[in-house]
Amino acid sequence: MIDQQWNGVRQRVAALGTRPSSGEMFGSLGHGWALEDPLTDDDLAELEAQIGVRLPDDYRNFLTRVSAGGAGPAHGLFPVRRIQGRRHWEGDGADSADPAGLARPFPDHGPAPEALEALLAERPREEDFEEIEDFDDAFEAWDERWGALMFAPERTAGAVVISHLGCAQREWLIISGTHRGTVWSDCRVDDTDLVPLLDGTGKPLTFARWYLNRLEERSSPRTGRPRARDAGRPPGTGPARGGSGAARAVTDRAGGGPGRKNSGEVCQCPPLL
Repeated sequence: MIDQQWNGVRQRVAALGTRPSSGEMFGSLGHGWALEDPLTDDDLAELEAQIGVRLPDDYRNFLTRVSAGGAGPAHGLFPVRRIQGRRHWEGDGADSADPAGLARPFPDHGPAPEALEALLAERPREEDFEEIEDFDDAFEAWDERWGALMFAPERTAGAVVISHLGCAQREWLIISGTHRGTVWSDCRVDDTDLVPLLDGTGKPLTFARWYLNRLEERSSPRTGRPRARDAGRPPGTGPARGGSGAARAVTDRAGGGPGRKNSGEVCQCPPLL
């Protein structure tokens, strides 16, 4: 069955790129409003054979009818490319996905809250150290434990990174398990678990709605900027436990752990469009 929802998408993206304000839209400098060529059916078959799972139908149709990646939400949609005989997603953080775990079901939730609270209670405090070097060493050791807990590979089994928003904030497409086909926000850099992106009615966003909603927002004849963001965090799920700010700045100075922001950056979810 032909998926009509992707009709004209390449033309709409190209039209956005000709607007005088196109370079001012968030993330546009990264993708330049360019779309890569679509995958062939053989390309898609090769990709799915290599990862051991069939991709969600709307994403499959996008890959073969619109593009392998490029212009899209935030800094763009990570492209699927063939490198050294294998197909990979390419982009900032794309290698966070474990290729061996893509056929395993994506878990419903991350670390147990009790485990997180217990480890947070052990977080070193600068005022408890006479020498800043000793504090940095203690914090780096603690941060490695925190990273191992928050960024354990099994947390993102059955999912691939498809976009990033800067400051180590990313979005994942779930391809295996009960959440298959939905897009999740990853703000673990701000010490909070992954959460599904929701539409205005509170329903999880599929890949198609994730992409098309952002395209519609940016196509607004008024400004080309989004109105109220339809795809965002559920109410009340902002950064937990002061994840950004002072504690996160300390993490940056200490070197950070898996997925941490670069030194000196202090950012906070929800991500911008």
